[in-house]
Amino acid sequence: MATSSPAATAAPAAAPRSSKLMIGLLIGVAVLAAGVAGTMYFQHKPGAAPAEAAKPVPEKPIFVTLEPMTVNLQAEGRKYLHVGMTLKVKDEAAKAQIVEFMPELRSRALLLLSNRAPDTLMSTEDKSRIAGEVRDELNRPLNDTLPPQGIASVSFNTFVVQ
Repeated sequence: MATSSPAATAAPAAAPRSSKLMIGLLIGVAVLAAGVAGTMYFQHKPGAAPAEAAKPVPEKPIFVTLEPMTVNLQAEGRKYLHVGMTLKVKDEAAKAQIVEFMPELRSRALLLLSNRAPDTLMSTEDKSRIAGEVRDELNRPLNDTLPPQGIASVSFNTFVVQ
Protein backbone atom coordinates (compact mmCIF):
# COMPACT_ATOMS: atom_id res chain seq x y z
CA MET A 1 0.00 0.00 0.00
CA ALA A 2 1.43 3.16 -0.98
CA THR A 3 0.43 6.18 0.85
CA SER A 4 1.58 9.54 -0.13
CA SER A 5 2.43 12.08 2.41
CA PRO A 6 1.21 15.67 2.16
CA ALA A 7 4.80 16.91 2.25
CA ALA A 8 5.75 14.89 -0.77
CA THR A 9 2.94 16.27 -2.89
CA ALA A 10 3.49 19.88 -1.79
CA ALA A 11 7.16 19.93 -2.68
CA PRO A 12 6.75 19.27 -6.41
CA ALA A 13 3.94 21.85 -6.64
CA ALA A 14 6.07 24.55 -4.94
CA ALA A 15 8.87 24.23 -7.45
CA PRO A 16 6.81 25.22 -10.52
CA ARG A 17 5.26 28.16 -8.63
CA SER A 18 8.64 29.63 -7.63
CA SER A 19 10.10 29.17 -11.10
CA LYS A 20 7.08 30.90 -12.65
CA LEU A 21 7.49 33.72 -10.15
CA MET A 22 11.20 34.00 -10.92
CA ILE A 23 10.56 34.10 -14.69
CA GLY A 24 7.87 36.76 -14.17
CA LEU A 25 10.23 38.90 -12.11
CA LEU A 26 13.02 38.58 -14.69
CA ILE A 27 10.67 39.57 -17.50
CA GLY A 28 9.40 42.54 -15.42
CA VAL A 29 12.95 43.73 -14.68
CA ALA A 30 13.90 43.35 -18.37
CA VAL A 31 10.85 45.40 -19.49
CA LEU A 32 11.61 48.06 -16.88
CA ALA A 33 15.27 48.24 -17.93
CA ALA A 34 14.29 48.53 -21.59
CA GLY A 35 11.89 51.35 -20.74
CA VAL A 36 14.52 53.26 -18.79
CA ALA A 37 17.10 52.75 -21.55
CA GLY A 38 14.64 53.93 -24.21
CA THR A 39 13.71 57.01 -22.20
CA MET A 40 17.35 57.92 -21.64
CA TYR A 41 18.13 57.41 -25.33
CA PHE A 42 15.34 59.66 -26.56
CA GLN A 43 16.00 62.37 -23.95
CA HIS A 44 19.73 62.48 -24.61
CA LYS A 45 20.19 62.34 -28.34
CA PRO A 46 23.78 61.85 -29.47
CA GLY A 47 25.25 65.08 -30.80
CA ALA A 48 22.68 67.33 -29.11
CA ALA A 49 24.92 68.33 -26.23
CA PRO A 50 27.84 69.61 -28.37
CA ALA A 51 25.45 71.74 -30.47
CA GLU A 52 24.03 73.34 -27.33
CA ALA A 53 27.49 73.89 -25.90
CA ALA A 54 28.59 75.57 -29.14
CA LYS A 55 25.89 78.25 -28.86
CA PRO A 56 27.41 81.55 -27.74
CA VAL A 57 26.10 82.98 -24.52
CA PRO A 58 24.21 86.18 -25.34
CA GLU A 59 25.94 89.16 -23.86
CA LYS A 60 24.06 91.57 -21.67
CA PRO A 61 23.77 94.90 -23.48
CA ILE A 62 25.68 97.83 -22.03
CA PHE A 63 24.08 101.27 -22.20
CA VAL A 64 25.41 104.75 -21.45
CA THR A 65 22.82 107.48 -20.95
CA LEU A 66 23.73 111.04 -21.85
CA GLU A 67 22.15 113.89 -19.95
CA PRO A 68 19.45 115.62 -22.00
CA MET A 69 20.67 118.56 -24.05
CA THR A 70 19.03 121.51 -25.72
CA VAL A 71 20.39 122.98 -28.96
CA ASN A 72 19.36 125.98 -31.02
CA LEU A 73 18.26 125.08 -34.52
CA GLN A 74 18.89 126.88 -37.81
CA ALA A 75 15.56 128.66 -38.25
CA GLU A 76 13.86 132.02 -38.31
CA GLY A 77 12.87 132.94 -34.79
CA ARG A 78 13.72 130.90 -31.72
CA LYS A 79 13.54 127.18 -32.45
CA TYR A 80 15.30 124.58 -30.42
CA LEU A 81 15.65 120.84 -30.03
CA HIS A 82 15.56 119.14 -26.64
CA VAL A 83 17.05 115.65 -26.93
CA GLY A 84 18.06 112.85 -24.59
CA MET A 85 20.15 109.94 -25.89
CA THR A 86 21.26 106.50 -24.79
CA LEU A 87 24.26 104.85 -26.40
CA LYS A 88 24.53 101.08 -26.73
CA VAL A 89 28.20 100.05 -26.53
CA LYS A 90 30.04 96.81 -27.25
CA ASP A 91 31.88 96.29 -23.94
CA GLU A 92 32.89 97.76 -20.59
CA ALA A 93 36.10 99.24 -22.05
CA ALA A 94 34.05 101.24 -24.56
CA LYS A 95 31.75 102.41 -21.76
CA ALA A 96 34.73 103.57 -19.67
CA GLN A 97 36.17 105.46 -22.64
CA ILE A 98 32.84 107.19 -23.33
CA VAL A 99 32.44 108.21 -19.70
CA GLU A 100 36.03 109.54 -19.62
CA PHE A 101 35.58 111.64 -22.77
CA MET A 102 31.92 112.60 -22.21
CA PRO A 103 32.42 116.40 -22.54
CA GLU A 104 34.00 116.04 -25.97
CA LEU A 105 31.36 113.57 -27.15
CA ARG A 106 28.52 115.84 -25.95
CA SER A 107 30.15 118.73 -27.81
CA ARG A 108 30.30 116.67 -31.02
CA ALA A 109 26.62 115.76 -30.66
CA LEU A 110 25.61 119.37 -29.97
CA LEU A 111 27.49 120.65 -33.04
CA LEU A 112 25.96 117.97 -35.25
CA LEU A 113 22.39 118.56 -34.04
CA SER A 114 22.51 122.37 -34.03
CA ASN A 115 23.20 122.45 -37.75
CA ARG A 116 19.62 121.35 -38.57
CA ALA A 117 16.45 122.98 -39.79
CA PRO A 118 13.35 122.13 -37.72
CA ASP A 119 11.50 120.64 -40.70
CA THR A 120 14.29 118.04 -41.18
CA LEU A 121 13.67 116.59 -37.70
CA MET A 122 10.00 115.66 -37.84
CA SER A 123 9.57 112.26 -39.48
CA THR A 124 10.59 108.87 -38.13
CA GLU A 125 12.99 108.44 -41.06
CA ASP A 126 14.63 111.77 -40.19
CA LYS A 127 15.13 110.69 -36.58
CA SER A 128 16.52 107.32 -37.65
CA ARG A 129 18.94 108.99 -40.07
CA ILE A 130 20.05 111.47 -37.40
CA ALA A 131 20.62 108.63 -34.92
CA GLY A 132 22.96 107.00 -37.46
CA GLU A 133 24.77 110.30 -38.05
CA VAL A 134 25.20 110.83 -34.30
CA ARG A 135 26.53 107.28 -33.92
CA ASP A 136 29.03 107.81 -36.74
CA GLU A 137 30.15 111.17 -35.35
CA LEU A 138 30.60 109.86 -31.82
CA ASN A 139 32.50 106.80 -33.09
CA ARG A 140 35.18 108.92 -34.72
CA PRO A 141 38.46 108.34 -32.83
CA LEU A 142 39.09 110.88 -30.08
CA ASN A 143 42.81 111.00 -30.83
CA ASP A 144 45.49 109.08 -32.72
CA THR A 145 46.16 106.60 -29.92
CA LEU A 146 42.59 105.64 -29.01
CA PRO A 147 40.38 103.23 -30.95
CA PRO A 148 36.84 104.24 -31.97
CA GLN A 149 34.38 104.27 -29.09
CA GLY A 150 32.48 101.14 -30.14
CA ILE A 151 28.98 102.63 -30.11
CA ALA A 152 26.62 100.11 -31.69
CA SER A 153 23.51 102.28 -31.73
CA VAL A 154 21.97 105.55 -30.55
CA SER A 155 18.47 105.67 -29.09
CA PHE A 156 16.55 108.86 -28.40
CA ASN A 157 14.82 109.05 -25.02
CA THR A 158 13.50 112.54 -25.67
CA PHE A 159 13.19 114.33 -28.99
CA VAL A 160 11.22 117.58 -28.86
CA VAL A 161 11.38 120.35 -31.44
CA GLN A 162 9.93 123.70 -30.30
